[in-house]
Amino acid sequence: MTPWDRATLALTLLAIDPKGFAGLIVRARVSPVHDAFLQIAKQVPMPHVKLHPSMTAQVLDGEIDLSSTLENNILVMQKGLLDRTPSLFTLPMAERVDPYLSARLSQTLDDGEGHAFIALDEGVDEDEAIPASLTDRAAFWISLDGLALSDFSAFQLPENLDALAKVARKVDIPDDIPEQLVALAVTLGISSLRAPTLALRAAQTHAALQNRSMIIADDMTLAVDLVYAHRATRMPEMTEDEPEQPQDTQQSETQQDEEESLTLPEDLLLDAVKAALPSDLLEKLASGTKNKPNKGTGTGAKRTGNRRGRPLPARAGSKSNAARVDLIATLRAAIPYQTIRKRAHPERLGPIIRPSDLRHKRYQSMSDRLLIFAVDASGSAAMARLAEAKGAVEMLLGEAYARRDHVALISFRGLDAEILLPPTRSLVQTKRRLAALPGGGGTPLASGLSAAMSMAQTAAQKGMSATIVLLTDGRANVALDGQANRKQAGEDAEKLAREISMLGLETLVIDTTVRPERALKALAEKMHGTYIAMPRADAKGVSAAVTASLSS
Repeated sequence: MTPWDRATLALTLLAIDPKGFAGLIVRARVSPVHDAFLQIAKQVPMPHVKLHPSMTAQVLDGEIDLSSTLENNILVMQKGLLDRTPSLFTLPMAERVDPYLSARLSQTLDDGEGHAFIALDEGVDEDEAIPASLTDRAAFWISLDGLALSDFSAFQLPENLDALAKVARKVDIPDDIPEQLVALAVTLGISSLRAPTLALRAAQTHAALQNRSMIIADDMTLAVDLVYAHRATRMPEMTEDEPEQPQDTQQSETQQDEEESLTLPEDLLLDAVKAALPSDLLEKLASGTKNKPNKGTGTGAKRTGNRRGRPLPARAGSKSNAARVDLIATLRAAIPYQTIRKRAHPERLGPIIRPSDLRHKRYQSMSDRLLIFAVDASGSAAMARLAEAKGAVEMLLGEAYARRDHVALISFRGLDAEILLPPTRSLVQTKRRLAALPGGGGTPLASGLSAAMSMAQTAAQKGMSATIVLLTDGRANVALDGQANRKQAGEDAEKLAREISMLGLETLVIDTTVRPERALKALAEKMHGTYIAMPRADAKGVSAAVTASLSS
């Protein structure tokens, strides 16, 4: 079965029983094949509604029609986008969906009204993923990546979808099939309780589509392919088959039909799952590796304020709240109680507003990220390391406008550290400040860490998310008090590393020695940071390492 045939078959099963299968996840970036599949999806005979990943609660749940209510002196409500007859929701950029939209869409699917959805996974990075609440409810997952127009073929959904749905409910299920589906789910590390039910329903529906009255091996294989493959979290090693033991011929004949109709070899079903997995994902499952937790995405953290940013739903607050009052939201909150309040105070003119009706404006903005380069400028190799840092800073600034990044440069040499470049996004200013860089002297590593930590704390007070990038050979020999004491210098550096860890600052330590320095790796562990050994690193390598660390 080609990927295109697999995609159209999954869409057909969803069209036959949208209430039972709930959804379909399509892994595809914008392309002609992507558009062609969406055109075919329009053949599903139910209303189609396109959602946006950042839709607000008012749009989804409905709100008071303020103008009609004030005009007619009667409470008039606008229906929410989810309050409708059974519909097929299309959700583009599903990997960026707002948590509220994800929760409300999941709740709508669980209501049992017959809604279904198609989620388009258009993410680029591995960290971008559709919320688990949606992937758990969607029966099928397909991928259109890598398909060209030559792989596309015209397709038409069956006209007797309702009849097929009725026939599917009457397809006979062999007794051992449910138990086998549950056992296979456990083998693949699938914890969802919905998966075996969805797989069984898919096998029934496919059997009905093929005009069969009972589930056979082909139906089971296809159901496992479509339902289990994207949910698998591990891939067990298959052992070699044991030599067949001779058995009584009569007993074999009496059990042949039962075995063929009730039980399928587990390796056959596992092969179906493997065939549906991308090769890179199959390798990860086979090796048991897991994705690393997110430490950063190249942008700062989300912040909720009351002055600027993307508008959020208004929230109730006290009179002493310094936030600005949202007049429209306040009126919407007060309108349902006007009739009761007018009866209690007939002498009052106009709407009666209570303190509990006050709603305040809220906004969400992304905090800027500050990359603090702390560069070891001591010794004979100082000029090379400073040149690397200079090139890396300039390269990262080229992407700063897209990622909202600021950069700063701290050089430590001699007896203390020096701020060569305060936080900036100006490429012109950066080149001017980096034109002449001093070097030579001892290695006051603790002073460099102290200066970087102070700058990070100051940036946090200004709403920035700071990341410290340390380039050094790790051979600290100058203590915080300026004394040339290697032992005290190491202890001071470890103390600063623990303080940085307690502040929760993100750190990246780049070891520039020819051979990896154990002490520097231990220092990175104390900061709970990332350690990278890069002997003879150039500016491009440093920039790539920083970018990879921020997106890992």
